[in-house]
Amino acid sequence: MTTYMFAGMLGGWEIVLILTVILILFGAKKLPELARGLGTGIREFKKATREVTEELNTALDDTHYPPPPPRVEPPQESAPKPVEHHPTAQPTEPKA
Repeated sequence: MTTYMFAGMLGGWEIVLILTVILILFGAKKLPELARGLGTGIREFKKATREVTEELNTALDDTHYPPPPPRVEPPQESAPKPVEHHPTAQPTEPKA
């Protein structure tokens, strides 16, 4: 967004002046090499950006639906043993 704002502030003559200074500094023979190198760099940057975006999208797709947790069966408990009552046992009354 800031590059568009910066480009909007430059008029036609300013751009021509900048291009003329670049031509004088680097020469006509070096400009195609510089442009080729700049194009290669931009192409590699876009490729890397695309790869990172695809990797993030696939990672998000994989984690969007996590696999269900494994089922853990509770341990089987045997039935509680009944309390045995002795028929001969008599409750005793407390003595005062």
